[in-house]
Amino acid sequence: MTTNRTRSFAAIAAIAVGVSLTACSQETVATPTAATSSASPTTSSGATPEPAPTDSSDKTSAAVSESRLTVTDVRIGAHENFDRVVYEMGGTGTPGWRVKYVDSAVQDGSGKPMNVAGGAIIQVLIDGSAYPFDSGVEQYSGPNPVPGAAGGVVTEVNGSSVFEGVTQSFIGVTEKRPFSVTTLSDPVRVVVDVAR
Repeated sequence: MTTNRTRSFAAIAAIAVGVSLTACSQETVATPTAATSSASPTTSSGATPEPAPTDSSDKTSAAVSESRLTVTDVRIGAHENFDRVVYEMGGTGTPGWRVKYVDSAVQDGSGKPMNVAGGAIIQVLIDGSAYPFDSGVEQYSGPNPVPGAAGGVVTEVNGSSVFEGVTQSFIGVTEKRPFSVTTLSDPVRVVVDVAR
């Protein structure tokens, strides 16, 4: 009788340990999303962080012909190796972009100088842009400038205005750092990652 109880107890203990280990191994791993305004890095234990960009040269990509896109949201997120700026867009087509460091921020059309916080400025030009009455979507109406995450390299994002089919924006950074630019879909986004 004692042997049966001992075996039953051992079996129950083994099942409990197995359930516990299974629960621990099913930890959800966060994957980087577009970006959030959170200052905490978007990684979790066991996840391999995305690498930081490695060069600061000018970046360009052509828009798809007949694109009509309007910026609907601007976000800054902190990741382990970089800060991410996301320009979410609505409308039709695929945007192009011309992104580079500039000595000063000057608004297209008016030539008006703009104040951008930080030690260096990245100009973002998004081709294939359209006014809301052409794209059929409401344009971004949130804060401007968008403040950077505490402790990050992006100090702010200033502007998302359209002029002659191009959205112009400026990213203030603490100092000149490598950056990368990509386009994502569903929804359409132009993403600028700046190395920490």
